[in-house]
Amino acid sequence: MGMKLSQFNFDLPKELLAEYPSENRDESRLMVLNRKEQTIEHKQFKDLIDYFEPNDVMVLNNTKVFPARLYGNKEKTGARIEVFLLRELNPETRLWDVLVDPARKIRIGNKLYFGDDESLVAEVIDNTTSRGRTLRFLYDGTYTEFRNKLTELGETPLPKYIKRDVEPDDAERYQTIYAKEEGAVAAPTAGLHFSKHLLKRLEIKGIDFAEVTLHVGLGTFSAVEVEDLSKHKMDSEEAYIHKPATDIINNALSEKRRICAIGTTAMRVLESAVSSNHSLNEFGGWTNKFIFPPYDFTIANCMVTNFHTPKSTLLMMVSAFAGHEFMKKAYEEAVKEKYKFYTYGDAMLII
Repeated sequence: MGMKLSQFNFDLPKELLAEYPSENRDESRLMVLNRKEQTIEHKQFKDLIDYFEPNDVMVLNNTKVFPARLYGNKEKTGARIEVFLLRELNPETRLWDVLVDPARKIRIGNKLYFGDDESLVAEVIDNTTSRGRTLRFLYDGTYTEFRNKLTELGETPLPKYIKRDVEPDDAERYQTIYAKEEGAVAAPTAGLHFSKHLLKRLEIKGIDFAEVTLHVGLGTFSAVEVEDLSKHKMDSEEAYIHKPATDIINNALSEKRRICAIGTTAMRVLESAVSSNHSLNEFGGWTNKFIFPPYDFTIANCMVTNFHTPKSTLLMMVSAFAGHEFMKKAYEEAVKEKYKFYTYGDAMLII
């Protein structure tokens, strides 16, 4: 019998949801889970370096968050509508999949106006889901000018649980310091704990870094609504692994070194590209890989992750990696010790 959704529920006090990041990236708290010894240690994130040897590998997701949240006004009524950009469907025709809120007010044919000068207009051309729509943006300018306009009008897409307004610091703090490839609507949060100083120290120690890309979409966060986990379908997210990364990782695999996935998104892209001989292939395309217990991991033997919310697919992956009972014990400890959860929360290292 497979695992059920209800097995991933727990009481999470609201005050443990992190509204702000820690003052310094690498000074958030770090809980270290040792699967072999079944021990739990309490550290600071910068202590991560103590658990790695020269030539061990850290796999970083180098996706970059773009300012995906826009506010527009509906024609005639002027109603304020939030538009959350999910996915560009066609650059030439400027078609995008988006979420709109409030959804009930938006129908096919409606026009939305953005910016004080209303120079950016969008027309609703399709209903994709109850909340989702396909919009065609109308803008007098080149594609580059259009994308610049989206960036100018857009806001850092902090998750909805953060009730405060977006602040100037969020543009930088809701981005990893190694973000390069623009395309995510949410940050790969485990990577937010790395400071330039810590990365430099790891580099000096001889740690190898392999960069992969998974553009985090809402699939990572979509609620699971079926009790039988085998029936849940993840939304697809775009991902890439290039040859330099496969060379570093496969070399470490052959030498039985520590390969640490920094975040659930890095883990998912690795597990989406496993070859028949249990090494890593190059990859380019879409993945809807959903990892839940029981699951045999092929590439990474270590992971860094944040503390996740009840019933989330992220928690299910951590359970598959750490072992369900050990994960439950660690989460009980995290609540008791008042670790911060979710996007701007604390971190866990599982070795």
